[in-house]
Amino acid sequence: METFIKKTIAVFLFVSMNSLVFADEPITTLRDAALDKNGPAPTMTNLVNTDIREVRNFAEQPPIIPHNIRGYQIDLNTNKCLSCHSRTAIARSQAPMVSVTHFMDRDGQVLSAVTPRRYFCTQCHVPQHLTKPLVGNRFIDADSLISK
Repeated sequence: METFIKKTIAVFLFVSMNSLVFADEPITTLRDAALDKNGPAPTMTNLVNTDIREVRNFAEQPPIIPHNIRGYQIDLNTNKCLSCHSRTAIARSQAPMVSVTHFMDRDGQVLSAVTPRRYFCTQCHVPQHLTKPLVGNRFIDADSLISK
């Protein structure tokens, strides 16, 4: 018990000393206004609407949606995405078919229709906006990493 008390006091002193040392430094933030104020709403940017597949940065990355999906209904009864991307619609739409992994249940059994676990497309797939990143990024995609 005595060791626990000593450790607790040491942690408390460490945190207290750090808060005194860094108290004068401003906190950096991406907000344009104080926490108790609402800043101006950011300008809406355009969506990528090219219908061109984007390169993926790693093997299991869900592809982005390269077109506008505003007004698409995706709920328990309807999935607008499957009107173009289902196995039976791709010949007409020329859209890529959903991955075969979307037809597998959690036990690896292949189903004849998209599994309920993969039915709500926008859980993983999102439209991309044409915008400048808020912070810098040093991400290196898998192919560039391997080639080094």
